[in-house]
Amino acid sequence: MFVADSHYPSHGDEFLRLLRLIESGSIRTPQLFLMGDNFDLLFGYNNHVRSYSWEAVKLLQKLSTALEIYYFEGNHDFLLFDIFTNIKIYPREKQPVSFELNGKRIAIAHGDRYALGWVYGIFTNILRTRAAIAVISMLGKRAMDRFMDRQARKHICNPFEGFEQRAGEIMVCYGDVDLVIEGHYHQAKVFDRYCSLPSLACQKEIGLIRNGKLIFVPLKMLVAEG
Repeated sequence: MFVADSHYPSHGDEFLRLLRLIESGSIRTPQLFLMGDNFDLLFGYNNHVRSYSWEAVKLLQKLSTALEIYYFEGNHDFLLFDIFTNIKIYPREKQPVSFELNGKRIAIAHGDRYALGWVYGIFTNILRTRAAIAVISMLGKRAMDRFMDRQARKHICNPFEGFEQRAGEIMVCYGDVDLVIEGHYHQAKVFDRYCSLPSLACQKEIGLIRNGKLIFVPLKMLVAEG
C-alpha cells in the first residue's frame, strides 16, 4: 500500500481515518509505504510541532510495532528518526531506494529530489539540519501556529500543466529502471515507466500492488472491500 501527500491535518483527516482502519483490521496490508508529506508539518527534535498531529503520530507508532512500514521523508515531514523508532526511514539524501517486484527493479522516492533546481536543493538541505530546527524552535510556538494557519488556506490540489515533460526530466535522472514511483506532485498519473501517485488529500486515493501491478484505488472503495 502506497500513501502519499495526505497533508494531515491541514487538508483533511483521511490519513488518520486510514490508520484507524488498519488498526481495526478493516483494511489489511502486509507492507505500508508512506511516501512523504503525509503530515503537513512534522519534524523531529521539537515537541510542539507534534501536537498538531499527535493522534496520528501515536497511532503510527503503535502500528509500527506490528506492521512493516517504510517512510520516505518529504518536504513537509523530515528528521523523523526522532519520532518513529520502529519505522524504516529514508531521508531525502537516501532517496530513491531500489526494490524488486517480480524480477523488476522499482525505484521509489517522495519526488522532490530531481528536476527542481539547485536553489531548492540547497534550501531543503539546510532546512533539515539540527541548526535550522533550533532556529525554528527559537521563533516559538506562535510562529509555527501561524505557518499551520497559512497551510490550511493553501490550495494544494492543482493540475500541473505540462507534467509529462517534467516526468521525462525526472526519468533522465533515474536511468535504467523498470518503474519509478513518486509522490510530491499530487497528479495521479502514469507515463510509461513513471508513476506519480495520487495525493490522499486531493484525489482521496492510494496506490496498491495487485497481481504484480500498481493501481490507484479510492479510499472509500478500499473500505467497502474490507
